[in-house]
Amino acid sequence: MSPSPQDVLRFVPANEASWDDLQAILTGMASHCHCTRERLGDGDYFPMPEHERAALFRAETHCGDPRATETIGVVGYLDDDPVAWCAVDRRSDYGRVRGSPVPWKGRHEDKDDDRVWAIPCMVVRRGFRGRGFTGQLVKAAVRHARERGAEAIEGYPMLTEGREVTWDEFRVGPVSAFTAAGFSEVSHPTKRRVVMRLEF
Repeated sequence: MSPSPQDVLRFVPANEASWDDLQAILTGMASHCHCTRERLGDGDYFPMPEHERAALFRAETHCGDPRATETIGVVGYLDDDPVAWCAVDRRSDYGRVRGSPVPWKGRHEDKDDDRVWAIPCMVVRRGFRGRGFTGQLVKAAVRHARERGAEAIEGYPMLTEGREVTWDEFRVGPVSAFTAAGFSEVSHPTKRRVVMRLEF
């Protein structure tokens, strides 16, 4: 079912969003991570103080600088409310993706291939969940990657199998959101995780 007109988000590259807007979205565990765990990998992430994670995230998003040529995600707005964030960048830039067995089980690919992008995590702000915004986030991330020269994009979503899942666990997104955006299953490395990919 298509979202009603009032539930259609407007998306911008993260550098066109303000730091305050990003902070409004990243609550709960996301406020501690600042989307740095996927980029750094666990070995570098856990020793880093939270204020340094925030500073790194702010520097890499270039938020508040619409002239920046690089950024690492997209931000969704409902009218003027910032409600959703999706990390999207070259797969090779995500240390945790590179180091995790999940994306690579049964596959033999060049981890340094910059032509492949990835969507490792996303957040919908509390109070705006359950309205189909994750599907819109994935489609916006696909557009973002395609416009910047990606030849393929991957995600690593979760099968809920009827179980209740916390948002911190669900940051990888549901399989249904990726299927709706045209992704196909590449592998099923664990009971609850699926590798999905879209070729451009």
